Amino acid sequence: MDDVGPEPRRRIITRVFAIWLVLIVAEIVHGILRVIVLVPVVGEFRSNQIGVFTGSAIILLIAYFTIRWIGARRPNELLLVGLLWLVLTVVFEVLFGRFVVGLPWQRIWADYNLTQGGLMPLGLLVLLFSPMLVSKLQKLSQ
Repeated sequence: MDDVGPEPRRRIITRVFAIWLVLIVAEIVHGILRVIVLVPVVGEFRSNQIGVFTGSAIILLIAYFTIRWIGARRPNELLLVGLLWLVLTVVFEVLFGRFVVGLPWQRIWADYNLTQGGLMPLGLLVLLFSPMLVSKLQKLSQ
């Protein structure tokens, strides 16, 4: 994205946002399935922890199949894609959790608190670095 003109840059940003929407829809479906399947078996807390790892796998799969289409190639571009996904995701999760689901702030922040067993920061790290990771994997498999 460094030395591209405004049109290609706009196309890349549009694609970054489009794939983020795919990620969010996939994570919402993942969350619904987690509540239906896992919560009755292992409880809410443990299912949230398991969900971070299964959600990370979903993120990596989506990134793997879409990163070339997005058009980011350089490490700094790939990191910027991950950063945009991370910021959009945190804003969405906090606002959705608070104003749509009605969760108290304490419950929202607990998911981000590693000392309380919240593993969301690990999932966010995967989200941040997923474009770089899958790009490297694709280069290794060529």
